[in-house]
Order: sequence, then structure tokens, then C-alpha cells
Amino acid sequence: MTNERAHYLTPEGLRVPAATVAEWHEVARIAAQATGPSPAQSTERAGFEAAMAVIEMLAARLGDGPLGDGRPGDGWRRARVLLLCGAGGNGAAGVCAARHLADRGVTVEVVTVTPPQRADGILGQQFLTLAEAPARVIRWDEAFTAASADLVVDAVIGTGLHGEPQAVQRGLIRAALAAAEAGVAVLSLDVPSGLDADTGRAPGEVVRPARTLTFALPKAGLTRATAGELWVADLGIPPGVFARAGIAFAPFFGAAGRVRLRAPGEED
Repeated sequence: MTNERAHYLTPEGLRVPAATVAEWHEVARIAAQATGPSPAQSTERAGFEAAMAVIEMLAARLGDGPLGDGRPGDGWRRARVLLLCGAGGNGAAGVCAARHLADRGVTVEVVTVTPPQRADGILGQQFLTLAEAPARVIRWDEAFTAASADLVVDAVIGTGLHGEPQAVQRGLIRAALAAAEAGVAVLSLDVPSGLDADTGRAPGEVVRPARTLTFALPKAGLTRATAGELWVADLGIPPGVFARAGIAFAPFFGAAGRVRLRAPGEED
């Protein structure tokens, strides 16, 4: 007997299926090799939606009420955001988010595992584009203070966890934990770093975010306890790509690029 797939709920009560890491990698493979969108396109969309989530969180945190046209106030423009970026696709999404924030006047500092001059692939391209924006980039082993930021973005590991986090990753995870202990809001991208996305367990140290913005579909290990407030961002992947990977569902994003989710068993 197979286990029934877990489902999350949107505010309207629409059911959103959970994906395992293996299923998500299959979706990404099909998109990259057969149908699109390309990994570069998906990364750009992930980074943009992450930046919009940061602005939304900053506006609420800094006390900006909505303006008459529904947009947030502009206090977020005076904020300082620290982005902790790993070496893989999660890090590339973080670097992309940094550019979109810097382009909008936010003071941005990127702490990276991979120096920009040594980065290749999508991460290298994102660093190349970021170089044209007013953002500061430093290596993970340089001095920085996460606790003085207005918000910290955790883009260290994502679904790429294999066993305990590596030493460099642990350093960035600890920085995010220190920020949270100091009262700084932490946003994790896709999966809190250090969390097993399938089981929700942590083999070592793990980020405890105020919010997680997962991508395309929620990962099976994400709950209120492990992820904080859970949102999912649309990457523009067509439903047929998910169907090829064995995941079928009705459209649930509507007019929004990001949707809040309620995990199985979570109270309203």
C-alpha cells in the first residue's frame, strides 16, 4: 500500500500537493532538458518573487501601512538586508533576489560561499549581473554582523542537503540563528537550510525562519514548526511538466505570484 500524498491548503481552500525532493528534481530535469522553462528562467523568477517577499516582510516589520492603492509604504527602502548564499541553485536565487532589492534602493549585502570570480553556471551569471547593481558582496569568512540587519535571507542549501551541513554551511546557518535570536526576521528560500525536505528532520544545525518561501510546490517536510509561515512562489512551470513527473493538480496561484499555505494538520 502506498502512502497518500500530503496536501497543503491555500486561503481559499484549494489543495496543493507536496513534492518529494526526488520528484522536484525530476520536474527540474524535464523542464531543463525537454520543455522549459530553463533553469536560468526559473532562477530569475525565484529571485524576483523572493525579493517581493522580502519587501512585503520589511513593510510589515517597519510599520508601513498600505497606501491607498494597496502598495506597501516605502520604509522598506531604508532597510538593510543580508543574504546568505550557498554554492548551488538556492544561492543563485538569493543572489538574484539581492539584485532586485538593490535595484529598488534597499541596502544589500551578500555573504557568499563561492567568490563571484570563481562562480560558474547560473550562479556565475547572477553574480555577473549583480555586479552592475549597488550591492556589497563578501566572502563567508569575512567579518559581517547578521544581528544588525533588518532582515536575513537564508539561501544556503535548499533541497541540496546530504547529511549534516558542511562546515561553511554551518557557519552561515549559525549566522541566521544568531540573527533570529536577536529579533531579526529570517526568510528561508525553498527549504530552511539544514532541514531534510522530505522528512522535516534536521541531521545537524538548522535555520528556524519566520517565513519560508518554497518554490513551485511545497516540499513534504515543511510544516509550521519547521518552516515558520509557509508561502509558495510560482516559477512559471506548466502543469504538464508536473504531470510528466507524476504530480497532477488544479491551478492554485490565480492572479498572485506567491500564495500562503497551511500545512497538513495546521490550525487556521
